[in-house]
Amino acid sequence: MKAVVLPRYGGAGELEVVEIPRPPCGPGDILIKLKATSINPVDWKLGAGHLDTAVPGEFPLIPGWDAAGVIAEVGADVADFEVGDEVFGYVRRPIAKWGTYAEYTIAEPWMIARKPANLDWDSAGGLPLVGVTALQALDAVEAEEGDTVLVHAAAGGVGTIAVQIAKARGARVIGTASAYNHDYLLAFGAEPVEYGPGLVERIKRLVPGGPDAAVDAVGGEAVEVSIEAGTDPSRVVSVVDPGVRESGGHFVFMSVTPKDLDHLAGLVERRELVVPISETYPLERAADAWRASQTGRTRGKIVLRIS
Repeated sequence: MKAVVLPRYGGAGELEVVEIPRPPCGPGDILIKLKATSINPVDWKLGAGHLDTAVPGEFPLIPGWDAAGVIAEVGADVADFEVGDEVFGYVRRPIAKWGTYAEYTIAEPWMIARKPANLDWDSAGGLPLVGVTALQALDAVEAEEGDTVLVHAAAGGVGTIAVQIAKARGARVIGTASAYNHDYLLAFGAEPVEYGPGLVERIKRLVPGGPDAAVDAVGGEAVEVSIEAGTDPSRVVSVVDPGVRESGGHFVFMSVTPKDLDHLAGLVERRELVVPISETYPLERAADAWRASQTGRTRGKIVLRIS
């Protein structure tokens, strides 16, 4: 099969396109013929060795954890899926080895769910990480109908999904973003507010009593700004800054569950959630896709089309 591999820790320039055997499909495993995957910052951070203590790599390493494709083989003891099922999911394992920048990948049943018929392959490949992360972040702060939710980096991958899920729950959403992305956020029903000096005051003008909950998808001063703007620290969550716990908030490092994937599928089926695609690249241009992601200016998701 064709795959993109890292022979050692490094950056985009280290990625190589090679032909290698398919990963083995053992008992309890599912072999997926991939249609699409996506680029997440965690991919190139792991590739650089920054996550070695949390998720060690075994080389040559195929990056990527988002998966969308068709089941090609099921191992013994797999009862809930069969060959030909269209699925999407997040296939992170304790050791990074068989990722999703490839024509085939291996998953376990709890990592995947059936793809909604109205979800195209590009969107299915872009949804799992950002979707489950946004969902678990909003659950952590119990965002619900009637709340005002502040979402930092609202035009990014996680932020865009968090905006839509919060709106689907009946919340009012304030989204921080550059002026360039304000019309983009308005289209999703969020009220945009610009980054930069004076952000706390701008938020307070929109929400004098302070947001009920806040989701930090960018880091930096987002947690501090959320609390200064009036959010109770116990209802502040970050998906990038573990230090939020020191302020009494929550940190989410997503862990996929079938329940969460099915929840996202239901939102898609009800047309309450879409996955905006910023750019698409063929598998052979994974290095260019990494470089685009590393600019930090992505609106929505960067997708690798595989087949």
